[in-house]
Amino acid sequence: MKIAILSRQKSLYSTQRLNEAGTERGHEMHVIDYLRCYMNITAHKPKVIYQEEALEGYDAIIPRIGASKTFYGTAVVRQFEVMGVFSANESQAISRSRDKLRCLQILSQKGIGLPVTGFAHSSKDIDGLIKSVGGAPLVIKLLEGTQGIGVVLTETYQAAKSVIEAFRGLDANILVQEFIKEAGGMDIRCFVIGDRIVASMKRQGAPGEFRSNIHRGGNASKIKLTPEERSTAVRAAKAMGLRVAGVDLLRSNHGPVVMEVNSTPGLEGIESATGVDVAGKIIEFLEKNAGPGKNRDRIKY
Repeated sequence: MKIAILSRQKSLYSTQRLNEAGTERGHEMHVIDYLRCYMNITAHKPKVIYQEEALEGYDAIIPRIGASKTFYGTAVVRQFEVMGVFSANESQAISRSRDKLRCLQILSQKGIGLPVTGFAHSSKDIDGLIKSVGGAPLVIKLLEGTQGIGVVLTETYQAAKSVIEAFRGLDANILVQEFIKEAGGMDIRCFVIGDRIVASMKRQGAPGEFRSNIHRGGNASKIKLTPEERSTAVRAAKAMGLRVAGVDLLRSNHGPVVMEVNSTPGLEGIESATGVDVAGKIIEFLEKNAGPGKNRDRIKY
């Protein structure tokens, strides 16, 4: 197979591993900077052009689209889809998962466990917003934040009100969520490929830190999932229309709740913690599923 990895940098761990895994399995691998691509949009022969050459003959692409480049990155993915190239994650699914509010609304509609979440526009509605999620302590999140940036834990009602007022004063869109205290600064990353979980790890936040992101000093280790956690993670990825996803769960007193569904999950943490060849499993999935006419996102949201 001829496979393109859409990534800004060849040196990134995830990009390197995917490139190595594909090459080891006998495939022709290319790393393409999607921001350097441009498109010829025509009814007869649509093209993606890179370094003045049309990208042709590809069987599949693996999008590794950065959160800040979602708009252009998904446009490139969509152009490959128009050309009939199979994508590990389709453009619509990537866009859907990147919108945190839209993601939570879809998961809610599917009956998937979530923290109680509030969203409002007017700063005049702050009191009602805080009450709707059960009061302090609560977590306030910027809709555009990634890797734990823009996430604040407020211990008191007044602190929550002040932070919300500050964010709204900057015209920032925020989510307000109940704080799952019993999680103890720990979350679970489930790596979903197709309809099964291929690896899972526990991420524990640094001392005094409620965010468990490895980028923020957290540590990771292998974990055994319950049947309910497995089902929740797979259902969440399917609800987003994602074929490859990192689903982040918290263990709450009322069962597993989904914090986020990531369409470009990193490989370094999960492979190091579990010893699973996740990159190889992604390539294996492409081998079994890639082909003309296989891009079929039918989710209406």
